[in-house]
Amino acid sequence: MSTRTTKLVPTLGLTSLVVFGLAYMSPSIVVSTFGVIAATAHGASPTAYVVATLAMALTALSYGKLARAYPASGSVYTYARKLLDSRIGFLAGWALLLDYFFLPMVAWFITALYLNVQFPVLPVWGWLVASIAVCTVVNIAGIVIADRVNRVLLGLTAVALVGLVVVCLHAVSGSPAGTASGSFWSSGTSVGAITAAAAIAAYSFLGFDAISTLSEEVKDAERNVPRGILLTVLIGGGIFVVLALLMQWVHPGGAFQDQETAGYGIAVEVAGKRFADVFNVLTLLGGLASCVAIQASTSRLMYVMGRDGVLPRRTFGYLHPRFRTPVFNLLLIAAAGLIATKLSLATATSFINFGAFLAFTVVNVCVIAMWVRFRRTNDQLNVLSHVVLPALGALVDAYLLTKLSHDAIVLGGSWLALGIVYLLVLTRGLRKAPPEFSLDEAPESEAPGATEAAVTV
Repeated sequence: MSTRTTKLVPTLGLTSLVVFGLAYMSPSIVVSTFGVIAATAHGASPTAYVVATLAMALTALSYGKLARAYPASGSVYTYARKLLDSRIGFLAGWALLLDYFFLPMVAWFITALYLNVQFPVLPVWGWLVASIAVCTVVNIAGIVIADRVNRVLLGLTAVALVGLVVVCLHAVSGSPAGTASGSFWSSGTSVGAITAAAAIAAYSFLGFDAISTLSEEVKDAERNVPRGILLTVLIGGGIFVVLALLMQWVHPGGAFQDQETAGYGIAVEVAGKRFADVFNVLTLLGGLASCVAIQASTSRLMYVMGRDGVLPRRTFGYLHPRFRTPVFNLLLIAAAGLIATKLSLATATSFINFGAFLAFTVVNVCVIAMWVRFRRTNDQLNVLSHVVLPALGALVDAYLLTKLSHDAIVLGGSWLALGIVYLLVLTRGLRKAPPEFSLDEAPESEAPGATEAAVTV
C-alpha cells in the first residue's frame, strides 16, 4: 500500500485538540448525571468530581508521556505493543475497541431519545437515523470540517452552561437553601460515599484519551498531544466541579423526586420551564459534537489496526484519496449505530466502561515499562513521575473496573475472550507476532523520541 493512501495529514493545533476532547466528553453530562452522583455522595457531588478529576489526571499524565514518546495514532494499542508486547498491544486495542465501537451507538441513542422528547415530530428511530447521517457526513468530509463543526456545537453548549451558571448564582444570592461549604461536605457525607460517587463521576471523563488517536493528524504532536490530554481533563474537571457546586448549592442533599432528571428539574426551579427547555435544546446540539468526536476517534483506532493488518487492511486500513478519512470505518460505525433501537440503554452502556478502565490501567503500566526499559539511557525518567504516579493511576483505574456492574464485567470479559481467540488464529497459536505497519519509525526495540519521552507534561 502506497504512502499516499496510508498517511494521515497533520492539520490540528492545540486548541482544536482540546475542543475535540471536551466535545467527546460532552461537558453537559454533569447536568444529566447530577442527581445520581449527588445521591450517591449524600449531597457532596462537587467533592466527588474533585476526586474523579485528580484520579483521571494521573492517567492523563501517563497518556501524555506516552504520546510524547510515540506520536502515532492508535492510543493504548500503539503504546502497549511498543512497550509491553505486540500481543498485549493487540488485546489492549481490542478492549479499547469495545469501548470506542459502542460509544457512538450509545451517544446517538441518547441524543435521539432526548430529541424525540423535545421534538416528537419524529420517532426515536427517525432522530437516530438523522443524527447518524449528519455526523457521518461531517466526519467523511475530513477532520478540519469536523473540527469546525465541533467548535460551533461546543460553543452552543458553552452558552447553555454559562446560562445555567448565571441563573444558579442569581438563585443562591437571593435566598440560598444551602451553603458553598456544605455542598462539598455535610453531616451525611462519608469517605466511602465520596469514593463510590467518584467512581460514577469518572465516567464523565471517558473520551479524554481519544485525543491520542488523532496524533498523526496533529501539528507538533509530541508537544501538543500531551498538553491537549491534560488540559482536557483539567478544564473538563473544572467545569464539572463548578456546575456540580452550584446545583448542589441550589438543591442541598441527595434526595430527588427523579434522580435521572434532577439536573433538568433544577433548571426549571431556578429559571422556569422555558429556560430549561432552551437549555435542553442547546445541550442536545452540543451532544452532536460529542457524537462527531466519538465516531472520528473510533474510526482512527480501527484504521490503525487495519493499517497494521490485525484487521483486514484493504477495508479497515483504507483512506479516501480526496478526504483523507477512513470512510469504510465511518460507515461501519454508522451501520452499527442503527441497531441501538434493538437494545436497552442499560445493555448498550454496560459495554463501554469495561474497555475504558482496562485500557487506562494498561496505559499506566506502559509508563512503568518505559521507565524499566530506558531508565539507564535517559536520566529524565524519574521514579516519581514514571513509577509512583502511574502505579497510583493503575490502582485507581483497576478499582473503578471492580465497581462496574456484573453484566458489564461479563460482557466485557466475553469480548476479551473473543479477542484472545482471534489473536490465537492471527498469530497461529502465539507462534508469531501480530503484523505491524511502519511509517518510517525507529526499530521497535527503540522508543521513538526516547530521549524526550520522560519530559513531564
